[in-house]
Amino acid sequence: MDSLIAKIHLTCYNEEKFRDLRGMETLNRKDSLALISALSDAYGPSGFEDEAVAVAREAMADVTDLAEDPLRNLYMSRRENTGNRPMVMLDAHSDEVGFMIRSVLPNGTMRFLPLGGWSASAVSAHKVRVRAADGSWVSGIVAAQPVHYLSAAEKGKAPEISQMVIDVGACSSAEVSAMGIGVGAPVVPDVIFEYNEKNGVMLGKAFDCRVGCAVLCDVLRELKGEELSVDVTGVLTSQEEVGDRGVQVAAHTVRPDLAIVFEGAPADDTFVPEPEIQTGLGRGVMLRHYDLGMITNPRFMRFALQAAQDAGIPTQQAVRTGGRTNGAQINLSGEGVPVVVLSVPVRYAHSHHGFSSIEDYESTVRLAVQLLRLMDEEVINRF
Repeated sequence: MDSLIAKIHLTCYNEEKFRDLRGMETLNRKDSLALISALSDAYGPSGFEDEAVAVAREAMADVTDLAEDPLRNLYMSRRENTGNRPMVMLDAHSDEVGFMIRSVLPNGTMRFLPLGGWSASAVSAHKVRVRAADGSWVSGIVAAQPVHYLSAAEKGKAPEISQMVIDVGACSSAEVSAMGIGVGAPVVPDVIFEYNEKNGVMLGKAFDCRVGCAVLCDVLRELKGEELSVDVTGVLTSQEEVGDRGVQVAAHTVRPDLAIVFEGAPADDTFVPEPEIQTGLGRGVMLRHYDLGMITNPRFMRFALQAAQDAGIPTQQAVRTGGRTNGAQINLSGEGVPVVVLSVPVRYAHSHHGFSSIEDYESTVRLAVQLLRLMDEEVINRF
C-alpha cells in the first residue's frame, strides 16, 4: 500500500482502528484513507475508467485473483473460493460523472456533453481536466461569462450545459489540436482529496462511487484468508452513470445467488427538514427499501438490519423518490437475485466536490463483512 499512501494529501493520521464482534482488530484507517484518496483522485468518467481500475488492481493484487472484460469491469475473486458454494457478488461502479468533448470552436473553446447526470448550476466556472490523445490531462475551465458582459436579462439566469464551453487556454482550434485534444476526449472535474482529521470528514470528487469501490476492496482485504460458507467475487463495474451498462455483463459473468451493492448515495441532510432526512452525514450506513430501479428484497433487508443492530452498527433507511443503482440489473439477472444496497452518504453527489464521513464508511465495511460471515446456503434460500 506504500504507493497509495504516498498519494494522500494529509499531514497526519489517526491510527485508530475499530473492532468487529469477535473483538479482533480490523481496518486500519490510514490504509483506508489512502485507498479512498487514490480512487477519488483517479480520473475515470464513464467509458474511461482505466485509472480507477489500475488503483484497485494495485491494492488487490496480493488479496484476490484479478480479471477484466472488454467493458473494463474488474473482477476480484477470493482465493478461498471453492466453486461449489453459493456465489455472492459484491458490486461498486468505477466510473464517475464527467463530460465528453463534442466540438471544437474556431476560437479554441470546446462544446461538451455530460456523461451522467449533472445539474447545469453545478458545472459552470469549475476547473476540469481534458485528456489528450497521448493520455496526458490538460487543465481547463468551464467558461463563465464575466458579469461585466451580461445584459440585465442574462444576469441571474444560468446557461444550459449545451451552451457552455470548456477553455484550455487556447486561441484557435489549431492550437487545441496541437495539444492532442479533439472530439471524443473525456473530461473530469479537477479536485484533490482532502481529509479533516478533526471531524473525520473527507472532501473530494467521485465519491459516487469511489467510496463504494474502496468499501468493496476493504471488505475483501478484511476477509483475506478467512473461511466462509459462500464464495465471493467483487466487481468494479463500468459505465453505471450512463445506464448501468457494465453490470449487465458482470452479472451474466458472475451468475450470483446473492449480491451486495456498494454506493456513494446522495445525502439530503442539508436540503430537507430533520424529520424527513433519510441520508445524513455521520449517521451510519444507508440501506434503501425502494428506488426507481428496485424494491429491495424485504427478507434480505430485515436480515441486514438485524445484523447491523446485533453488531452495534449505525444504520439509516431510505425510500428514495428518484435514482437507481446497479442493484436493479443484478436483481433481474438469472432467475432473480436478492440484492441489498449499502451506501456511504455523500453530500453534493454529482458535482465537482463532495463530503463523506470516514465513520459512515467504516460502518458500511463492518456491515458487509458481518453479512458475509453470517451467510450460507440455508440463509440465502430463506430470502
